[in-house]
Amino acid sequence: MRINHRKRLAVVLSTAMLMSMLPATAFAESSNKPAVTNAAAKAVPSSEGDIMKEGFAAPVDVAITKEKAEALARQYVSIPKEYILQGASLNMEVMASGKRNAWGLDFVKKVNGKHLGSIYVRIHADKGQLLEFNSYTDNPSAKPTYPLKVERDAAQQIALQFIDKIAADYKGQIQYNPDYGVQLRPPLTGEVVHSIRYDRLVNDIPYVDNYIELEVDSEGHVRRFSLQWDDTIIFPKVDAKLSAAEANEKLRAAAAPLLAYIVPYNMQGKRKPLLSYELQPISIDAVTGQLKDQSRDNYFRAGTISETPISEKPLGEKPKAGAVTEKQAIDAVKAAFALPAGVELNGSNYSENSNESTGETEAYWQLNWTVKKDGKEVGSASASVNGRTGEVRHFNTYMYNEQSQSGGTKVTLEQASTAAVEAIKKRLPWLTDELYLVKPDPKQYEGIVAGQPSQYYFNFVHKIYGAVVEYDNISLSIHSSTGEVVNYDANLSNFEYPAEAPALIKKEQAVDSWLNYYRTQLTYRLVQSFAWNGQPITIEKYKLMIASGEIRGDEVDRKTEAELVYQLVPKLMDESVFLDAVTGGWRNRETGDVTQLEKPKAKDIEGHFAQRQLELMVAYKALDVKDGLVRPNEAVTRGELIKMLVLARSSGVSPLSMSFSNQLGGKASFNDVAADSSYFVYVESALEQNLIDVGDGSFNPSGKVSRDEMAELIVRALGYNALANYDHIFKASFKDSDQIQNKGQAAIVVGLKIMSLSDGKFLPKKQVTRGEASVAFFRYLQSRAELQEAPLRM
Repeated sequence: MRINHRKRLAVVLSTAMLMSMLPATAFAESSNKPAVTNAAAKAVPSSEGDIMKEGFAAPVDVAITKEKAEALARQYVSIPKEYILQGASLNMEVMASGKRNAWGLDFVKKVNGKHLGSIYVRIHADKGQLLEFNSYTDNPSAKPTYPLKVERDAAQQIALQFIDKIAADYKGQIQYNPDYGVQLRPPLTGEVVHSIRYDRLVNDIPYVDNYIELEVDSEGHVRRFSLQWDDTIIFPKVDAKLSAAEANEKLRAAAAPLLAYIVPYNMQGKRKPLLSYELQPISIDAVTGQLKDQSRDNYFRAGTISETPISEKPLGEKPKAGAVTEKQAIDAVKAAFALPAGVELNGSNYSENSNESTGETEAYWQLNWTVKKDGKEVGSASASVNGRTGEVRHFNTYMYNEQSQSGGTKVTLEQASTAAVEAIKKRLPWLTDELYLVKPDPKQYEGIVAGQPSQYYFNFVHKIYGAVVEYDNISLSIHSSTGEVVNYDANLSNFEYPAEAPALIKKEQAVDSWLNYYRTQLTYRLVQSFAWNGQPITIEKYKLMIASGEIRGDEVDRKTEAELVYQLVPKLMDESVFLDAVTGGWRNRETGDVTQLEKPKAKDIEGHFAQRQLELMVAYKALDVKDGLVRPNEAVTRGELIKMLVLARSSGVSPLSMSFSNQLGGKASFNDVAADSSYFVYVESALEQNLIDVGDGSFNPSGKVSRDEMAELIVRALGYNALANYDHIFKASFKDSDQIQNKGQAAIVVGLKIMSLSDGKFLPKKQVTRGEASVAFFRYLQSRAELQEAPLRM
């Protein structure tokens, strides 16, 4: 667990404890925060912090005083003298089996009232150990260099040296985590921060929730340090455990792939559902091999999916599309739900919008009511109705003083479950053969008692041919006193599905594929148990009682223990993937494009003059590898060159991941680059960025590129094309100047050493090879960093 999350649960003895002795301005910034950002830094008050030097004694009972903590902070982090202590707080943090006190110190640098830097430090208030520090510096004149001065290997050595200086006692208890923070693709920008992590070792086994983490920038500076370590954890002594091979067999046997329909959210062209076999990471007891309970973030959704649907066949037909009036929408709500007595319609709104996923125009009525009694407003109700079919998509009622409106709990969970199923039969009869009730765990409702009206929450899973439709959601809640539906949501997509169930790969094949995606990790994890009034209670009941206010957190006895487990952990990937249940191949979860776990390596670039640059382009898929060949000496195409350019300008981020791609609507600007072309988003992005123009409406993506054309593209990307058109201001004595169409652009790329001459000639008409293009764009990245200009200081 990261410290930021733990602080939310900590008992804080901070500014309120100290402000009895010091003015409030001294503690304007709380230490309960993540790394300092530019925005956060600007929030610091204008006081120069002199109030911290008045010599008041903080009324705290810890071994390390505030003054000692400040001295240690300045010693550990080498805080410059011009950074003054702006704020301090003492936090009591809850650990696994105890508590820990820590000082949080804010140091700031100001010049003429302007905030120029911040350093935040946390010090163990009893041991004096540095727990955390992070820094921010307002230095707009700093610019990145490309390629990086400090690569990851060198950053790791810098991190080790820092640990040896700051946390030497921990150095023999840690192990480098080779997977954490690794960038699988070489960076395309000099603004890189290396995240380095060392996991805690217990009995030669990594405990991955305790670690030392550092951030080292590409200049070699340590920008952040975090010691996430809990000395109160008691680890079990294990004399015998499963071998890795035995654990893998147990994990394989326990793996249960889930068949699901998913829709990649940045799919090119018209979006459509794809069948996937999903397998979430699981863990087993390292001694017994027993499958461990997986975490459940939302206990309201906890339960078991029914084995059979609501009905064997549909109980009705789907409403036909038409035009729904306001009166018809209101009547649809009244027919479907019991509106409270005394409701008055106080608002209605009709809206239409284009659904980019389906290409259809959707319409909705939004209706709102107030509930009145004796002339006073006592509640409200709302509903959303499909303006084409009259389906009620959302319904909610709320009474402001619910306690006085009911006589307490009358409906059992079993009765509520029956009411929920009947409600769905009435409202979605055409889907009843595809909807499955999620049977709630009765434990989560053990806290419902008479005189405390509450709600039972139900969810229904939508399955088509046995595949869960992940993007559809049907939920409702039943009032525990009245048995009425008080909340209902039916968020249903409108995609088309095949008329017959498609042939699928076998589940065993899916498991084999997913176990190639995961690696098996032996580690510890913490488990909590709860007891109230001497009796054990489940975590579900604990959460419910806390949420309802029935008990306070300090009234419950909590016990935290470590257990040894084998767990599945994803291998390093530079993309999120899913397993196609029809073909058995891997696809990109974002785009739906076919991909693979092992990235192809080019066999024909070893020793090539552009080997490094070609590897960079291959890593970002700017150049394709076919049959293990990248063909470096073949002419680069216009489509490939534009893809290189757009990726270089966006630091490797595909336009599919950028907001602009959602605005394209699949409309092609060129008649030869359709929406389903692999170059579509790159060409459209280049057009939007004014790197190319429409011209006669043809782009010719497979056409070859001359050196003259590439020079103009690069200069456009640098932002100097308008200036380059004044070619008379550039001194360029090329032997073939009379053959160059873009003389200013040629002078710029040669002057910046992005492109080179051959015996004094530019050779403007020569076709550019894939290797030459890769080198040019690598040099473009270097020049872009060098040309980055700092703002003028007046």
